[in-house]
Amino acid sequence: MSRKTVITCALTGSFDTPSKNPAVPVSPQAIAQSALDAAGAGAAVVHIHVRDPKTARPSMELALYREVVERIRERNADVVLNLTTGAGGRFVAGDPDPSVAGPGTTLASPEARTRHVTALKPEICTLDVATMNFGEHAFMNTPAHLRAMAALIREAGAKPEIEVFDLGQIELARHLLAEGHLASPPLFQICLGIPWGAPATPETLLQMRDRLPRDAVWSGFGISRAEFPMVALAATAGGHVRVGLEDNLYLSRGQLAPSNAALVEKAVSLLAHLDCAPASPAEARAIFGLSA
Repeated sequence: MSRKTVITCALTGSFDTPSKNPAVPVSPQAIAQSALDAAGAGAAVVHIHVRDPKTARPSMELALYREVVERIRERNADVVLNLTTGAGGRFVAGDPDPSVAGPGTTLASPEARTRHVTALKPEICTLDVATMNFGEHAFMNTPAHLRAMAALIREAGAKPEIEVFDLGQIELARHLLAEGHLASPPLFQICLGIPWGAPATPETLLQMRDRLPRDAVWSGFGISRAEFPMVALAATAGGHVRVGLEDNLYLSRGQLAPSNAALVEKAVSLLAHLDCAPASPAEARAIFGLSA
């Protein structure tokens, strides 16, 4: 029997990637269609950010999330939806006064960052247990904000996917679990290769896996050229996998990915060589401990 592996497809993200690959979906219609195509290719879970359709910049607008979710659900009631709560965590220090937020800052309250989760009640949403340098800005998620967000996520009936980018963040997540702010068994996403978090290497992934709680279910991914090596490693190390245009714009060296579905198809093919089969949405729900 092939081992069932959950494939998550991260559809669009929040960085300036549409200018680098026109396949990155921007409008609610395009994001929803990309989700449907990814599900058809073998993704059991789709991870959703939204963008301003006019500018392609990341957005926190509830109406955009609602349109994406409704468009997906009109045609597919089965695929598992995973909404981001990472938006609203960016801080750019002002110049000359770094104590004042500069242009590009999106820092928002826990309530604002989870408003779409409260309204739309997805089965999963991310919870980034990380305060770190994220490229050229700071990504801020203080313990107090994480406790507040965890409570709001629980009230909405969603399961938090605990995103960790380095070892110390796993220790904070374990602390929040011990305090009772996060429920067991937890669901973790090991995020590798993001500047300036942990590198996407085999040693890093295995070390982070080994620091997770014993009852944790986990997925892992690497960005850019590390995407498919990390698919192979995560699957063989007992985890689940994530691909998508949020994380990587290329299907192979020098060849832009034509769609999210193409990246999922490549992951399915790679997993088959490892005797792993893509989990269906129903199987993913059982593996991740989601409500029916």
